[in-house]
Amino acid sequence: MTEVEIKLKGPRVRIRDVVKKAEPRVEPTTAAKQDRSIQIQNILQNLRKKEKNKIIESALLKYYEAEELKPYQAELIKLQVHIEKTGKKLIILFDGRDASGKGGTIRRVTRYMNEKRYRVVVLGKPNEDQATELHMKRYIEHFPHAGEIVLFDRSWYNRAMVEPVMGFCTRRQYQQFMKKVISYEENFIADGKTTLLKLYFSVSKEEQASRFERRKNDPLRQWKLSEVDLQAQELWDEFTKKKFRLLQKTHTKTLPWYIIRSDDKHLARLETFKIILNSVRYIGRRRKLNFNLDPKIVIPGDKEVKIMKKNWRKYGKYEY
Repeated sequence: MTEVEIKLKGPRVRIRDVVKKAEPRVEPTTAAKQDRSIQIQNILQNLRKKEKNKIIESALLKYYEAEELKPYQAELIKLQVHIEKTGKKLIILFDGRDASGKGGTIRRVTRYMNEKRYRVVVLGKPNEDQATELHMKRYIEHFPHAGEIVLFDRSWYNRAMVEPVMGFCTRRQYQQFMKKVISYEENFIADGKTTLLKLYFSVSKEEQASRFERRKNDPLRQWKLSEVDLQAQELWDEFTKKKFRLLQKTHTKTLPWYIIRSDDKHLARLETFKIILNSVRYIGRRRKLNFNLDPKIVIPGDKEVKIMKKNWRKYGKYEY
């Protein structure tokens, strides 16, 4: 024991203090990691060898896929900086069927970007006032400012797919949209500063059904399941016919559609990164990185129309 004297204003106070030998301190974060590691080891020990290998294989695959995307995510940052410095604008449309992987791809595209220079736009059902206005108006209101990127999770092309199939618009409204949409888009890019990318995520009927089933049973994904989702499988052929019409009428040389086969989510995301990075020339592009598109994953809109026509003649249906 030692005595410590403290002089205060007034009488002197004596405080006895016990000085113990200092013990090494373990940081909470380190301790938590150690506990977590022990828990994981115990879980793996109690699992069968087959189950254990499956978990390890899945974790390694996810890690590998995330690492494979990182060089392209770094390039997206360079692209974003270039757009900001030059005052250009980039609009990216993510369209396609429900559960085709649009949202997950958008999250990975924007993961490391500067949040101040991009926006993700997800518009719900139009209100009463918007329903009486020009269909394109509420989308145009969210267009990028100079130096900005805007990503639409579903776009004005809802009027070409979901709305006519589900009865949310009249036949006349649908026909007017299909007739005028390209002229609108040509005006959007007429300033020479704006780039418009149109991406259509194409998932197979079997894979869509599998993803819907996962949403039903996963409490973290149940919020994604909507009334339209529940009818998507029953109305598969109707959506496919509208997709064919969409590509036939709105794919042009200056405003092409890129069809992305998205049954394999990782490959779809990787190829989406390449499409975006190829759309604008920017400084500092990494030459050793592969920017070539995989023709099995990315199909130009006009080629997809030919494939669908061939399937119709052969099988009596368009397939995708």
